[in-house]
Amino acid sequence: MPSLSQPWFAPAKLNLLLRIIGQREDGYHLLQTTFQFLDYADELYFDVTTKGGIQRLDTIPNVPLEADLIYRAAKLLQTETATNQNIAIKLNKKLPLGGGLGGGSSNAATTLVALNILWKLNLSIDTLAKIGLKLGADVPVFIRGFAAWAEGIGEKLEPIQIVEPWYLVVIPNCEVSTQKVFSYSRLTRDSIPKKISDFPDGRGKNDCLKVVLENYPAVKLAFDWLNQYAKATLTGTGACIFSSFGTKVEAQAILDQLPTQFSGFIAKGCNQSPLYGNQWGVAKRLGIGF
Repeated sequence: MPSLSQPWFAPAKLNLLLRIIGQREDGYHLLQTTFQFLDYADELYFDVTTKGGIQRLDTIPNVPLEADLIYRAAKLLQTETATNQNIAIKLNKKLPLGGGLGGGSSNAATTLVALNILWKLNLSIDTLAKIGLKLGADVPVFIRGFAAWAEGIGEKLEPIQIVEPWYLVVIPNCEVSTQKVFSYSRLTRDSIPKKISDFPDGRGKNDCLKVVLENYPAVKLAFDWLNQYAKATLTGTGACIFSSFGTKVEAQAILDQLPTQFSGFIAKGCNQSPLYGNQWGVAKRLGIGF
């Protein structure tokens, strides 16, 4: 069985478009978006123990345990299944906080998927996705593991097959608060609903781009720099800016010119989550076909 010596991947995602078409009475925004995964991931390590409850062997800076989505996911799964099994968890963090790459949601999803197997709970993907939704609207897409067109608050998913380019992701030295972005009065909330067929490559406008650029100077600097070389946009409501390229060589040529005030990486777009392509045959164990 997997142990602390073997990683479980929690991949990044990009929102190739993000349209806000309304707002519910409870304050949640109604969205249309496309998700695609990247072959760039946090790594989680799990060890089933005989005692100790849920142990986090490390901490995320400035994130208290009660707010840590890894811990919360494990605790929620215990509650939902009435299990008293134990686990020790370690995280190798690669994805930036507040970057719009879905790191926290991906960590939660991988925790649910891994513990479902390690604790031998035998829950279906549908059940895991319902549990995951309680942790955040983006968690189900990471659990289901396919590139998707999403509606509602992001939980209504329809699989899509789109081109898998190389992406250059630029990380400004700041975090963007999703809550603050969605609270800005100048945020567009009335985009006209469209269909998947209107976006055959999954790409389109991000309605949050303008307010993020206006309120986060570091993000604007990154956007202006990358936009010189290729059409740049924002992923989700985070800080990260990205552009797509036909080859890794093209992306690398731009990354080589990255100013020192930014960091960045190159990754391949993936229509199947790297979580389900790992060495443990997770997809086969859960009966998922891609």
